[in-house]
Amino acid sequence: MSLDTQLAGKVTERMTFREFIKMLVTLFKLRIVILLLFAALGGAFLGAQGVPALKEVIAVLITGALAAGGASAINQYLEIKSDAQMRRTMKRPLAAGVIERPALVLWISGAMVLAAVLMVLFTRPVMALYLFLGALIYVGVYTIWLKPRSVLNIVIGGAAGSMAVMTGGAAVGAASDPGVIVLALLLFLWTPAHFWALAMFYEEDYARADVPMLPVKETAGNTAWWIFVHAASTGLAALLLAVHPALGWTYFVPTLIITTLMMISCIRLIRTPERKQAIKLFILSNIFLAMVLAAVMLAATGNQLLFT
Repeated sequence: MSLDTQLAGKVTERMTFREFIKMLVTLFKLRIVILLLFAALGGAFLGAQGVPALKEVIAVLITGALAAGGASAINQYLEIKSDAQMRRTMKRPLAAGVIERPALVLWISGAMVLAAVLMVLFTRPVMALYLFLGALIYVGVYTIWLKPRSVLNIVIGGAAGSMAVMTGGAAVGAASDPGVIVLALLLFLWTPAHFWALAMFYEEDYARADVPMLPVKETAGNTAWWIFVHAASTGLAALLLAVHPALGWTYFVPTLIITTLMMISCIRLIRTPERKQAIKLFILSNIFLAMVLAAVMLAATGNQLLFT
């Protein structure tokens, strides 16, 4: 019996409300979506050089959640078989057969992305474009085209995260702001270093599923060096943002501290390219991005208050 038949025919017991919420969190990758929304808000605050209007914030949060959540669910639908082979993903609702009719997920998640684009298409067309590009890159370029074929999958796929920043910038009419563009570049450079660290920890999973992630194709030592190169580029982009008129020292100091800590962790990984150190770097890379984005928003807000 094929995996698809097993999943379609599997009957699950009635879920509790808590289990249902947990399933939605996993299906739509809401933890990642929250980080992407944070990135979009960073682009909006930077583009507005302060606190954006409430309607702009609401537009970013609603459309961003719909587009990113929908694209994430489509990703899981397309990767049911590979997810079922990996320890990290085998308990996802589609891979585990928790959802009796997987095809419904494809239609619902596709409608979520379409709804997000249509909500702002006629009032903020540039924002709609970046919402669409984010979903297209994640699903079409990364999931369908590159992930099963090329070691460069997450390098180019990182552009999907950049689109979140550009969406936020476009929401406030500042998609062409140099600071917004540099912040989007930061997300692009950060993604491979972040994900390769995770892939080092789950190297056996990706090898079993025949996914050509860098740690599967290269030695741990070489992977550690490539992570260092991308992390260093990310740190440089983060520090260069300090010259933006809306940021300055309030942004630079905490960013310098977290960048230094991340680079120290990268050096430790080069010296000891092992799973334990890789997962530490993965966790720290999340903290790095959250701190940089928080520093952007706080510094931009402080700048607005100072000069108002």
